[in-house]
Amino acid sequence: MSLDDLKKVTKVIGLKQVTKVINRDQAAWVFLGADADDKVVGALKSLCEEKRIAMETAYTMAELGKACNISVGAAAVAVLK
Repeated sequence: MSLDDLKKVTKVIGLKQVTKVINRDQAAWVFLGADADDKVVGALKSLCEEKRIAMETAYTMAELGKACNISVGAAAVAVLK
């Protein structure tokens, strides 16, 4: 999935919100900022692996934020099922 695709889908933004939708089995795909501190997103990576949710880590937090139409970076974004 690309950033252009991310702009067009239903999504949630932020570590807490992404964690919630993963735990509710509502996430289809997760984007994690390539420059996000592993201390911050490490638990989320493990959760994605455990739930077998595809992850994309090729984009920076600033790129993810811009794709989500927010003025700050996004460490995590989940695409909803």
